[in-house]
Amino acid sequence: MSSTESKPPVQLSDDEWRVRLTPAEFKVLRLAGTERAFTGEYTDTKTEGVYECRACGAELFRSTEKFDSHCGWPSFFDPKDSDAVILREDRSLFQRRVEVLCANCHSHLGHVFEGEGYNNPTDKRYCINSISLRLKPAEG
Repeated sequence: MSSTESKPPVQLSDDEWRVRLTPAEFKVLRLAGTERAFTGEYTDTKTEGVYECRACGAELFRSTEKFDSHCGWPSFFDPKDSDAVILREDRSLFQRRVEVLCANCHSHLGHVFEGEGYNNPTDKRYCINSISLRLKPAEG
């Protein structure tokens, strides 16, 4: 797992984030909240393009790595680049999980799970909140 000890390139105060983000976006991206399953904008989206961090605009995931996991959130089997996200242990909710953060601003994106038979090239599921993302459709 990657460390988040270093400071991210994009650093804003909570007040600055609150100006930039809606209250719902702030709750998920900055307070590690979770949107309700099957309510997100990108859960079933098939549009080709790149998914960016809604907080800072960093490119995180591609539609070519998105798959239907039927879990209620957009799922990807790999990030766009290995250094696009940071993984950190999350022991909240009385369980051990791996949290996924934007490497550029350390905003909460979701969690990654592996070894559950996802039938994809990595056997991983990056379970990401739609509200943490913004889809930039492919041109053409």
